[in-house]
Amino acid sequence: MLTIKVLGSGCVNCQNVERVARKVVAGLGVDAVIVKVTAWPEIQKYPILATPGLVINEKLVCGGRVPTEAEVTTWLADALA
Repeated sequence: MLTIKVLGSGCVNCQNVERVARKVVAGLGVDAVIVKVTAWPEIQKYPILATPGLVINEKLVCGGRVPTEAEVTTWLADALA
């Protein structure tokens, strides 16, 4: 099972990252849990300069922007390999 974390305050961009991640997970049919991380001390545990952020299996894959569905698909495929 994959663990996907959306880092950020819950702003519109953070919501968009979560939406993209959920859409890709559903499309691929993978077993994943998506967690929202809004506490700044928890966010600071990752090497991120700006939110929103996306973490897959404790690896920061994107920060400071909303990734495309294609990017998230690639990152999930890599995490499953």
